[in-house]
Amino acid sequence: MNRYILSALLVGLIGTVLQGAVWAGGCRIDDSRLQTASSFKLHLGDDCTERDRQARTVAAADILAAMAKGRAVDLSGVVVSGDLSLDSLPLAPLPADLEPVIGQREEARVIAGSWSIVKSVVRGTIRHRSPQGILVVKGPVTFSETRFEQLVDLSRVVFLEPVIWSAAVFLQESYFVQGKFLRDVFAEQTAFGPHTRFHRSHFHGPVSFQQSGFSGMAEFLEVEFDRDANFSRTYYKLGTGFSGSRFHGLADFSETRFDREAFFTFTRFGGDAFFNRATFRSTVDFDDAEFMGRDDFSKVLFEGEATFLRVKRPTTSPEVLGVGNPQVQYVITLSLLVFSAMLIAYLIRSR
Repeated sequence: MNRYILSALLVGLIGTVLQGAVWAGGCRIDDSRLQTASSFKLHLGDDCTERDRQARTVAAADILAAMAKGRAVDLSGVVVSGDLSLDSLPLAPLPADLEPVIGQREEARVIAGSWSIVKSVVRGTIRHRSPQGILVVKGPVTFSETRFEQLVDLSRVVFLEPVIWSAAVFLQESYFVQGKFLRDVFAEQTAFGPHTRFHRSHFHGPVSFQQSGFSGMAEFLEVEFDRDANFSRTYYKLGTGFSGSRFHGLADFSETRFDREAFFTFTRFGGDAFFNRATFRSTVDFDDAEFMGRDDFSKVLFEGEATFLRVKRPTTSPEVLGVGNPQVQYVITLSLLVFSAMLIAYLIRSR
């Protein structure tokens, strides 16, 4: 008898738990915003309808309040309403270990926890516009598969941990002026809107914009890339500028398409530079650029004017990349000779 009672209680307990995890006719919810002091978490499952998400809209003011208390923000499948004004966060002392990287600043605001908004829609703006102060984000930042419908201005923000924007959509302007990214940045298959700015930003770790699209102006002026930078198979609909930037590692622009003007004036490529199979449909300017490593412009399509005036290369020429490499040509020739000899021997034996 006791066994039957225990089984009934267990079934009832499981039913209660499952009932708490399901809302609005099958919309699965993981909501711990009120139960957990360390995180501000709301996950809506893929089976939730648009009406379900609208009913559970997250207010930007609640996110700011959670950040001010040092809570991690963990949102998935939600709709965020209102403007996220990061300038309203309280001032905090700048971590001492960041002074060698950032320098002394009069103002500093700190987001202590991680910041994740994935598979969501952000209706309002996100802004950090302090003219002198900085914003430090201590935890990882993930915006994967999220659509930002208004301006995103994260200028003068220091990201201490990896940043992931892959498959995000920025419908309006997105500004990351004078940003500092101390770890990896992944922005693959990301759609950027009418104006994107990374002016004077610094990427300390590897960065990948592979297969991303820039539908408007794209500014990467005076940007510092300490590690490999992957821009392969990206496309640029309007003018693009990398002038004055410094690539200390690999710069990969292979199979990239530039529909309008592209500027690489005074750009320094400290490592190898891949532009193989790239397409330049308008003017491209490499005047005063420096190629300190190997550069590969094989099978590039120049449909407009291309200028390479006063380009600098090391006095001892680095190894040529692609089919222009003598070693590659030797291997190809040897392979053809061996194949021809084998074919002749086969024909002689078959007679």
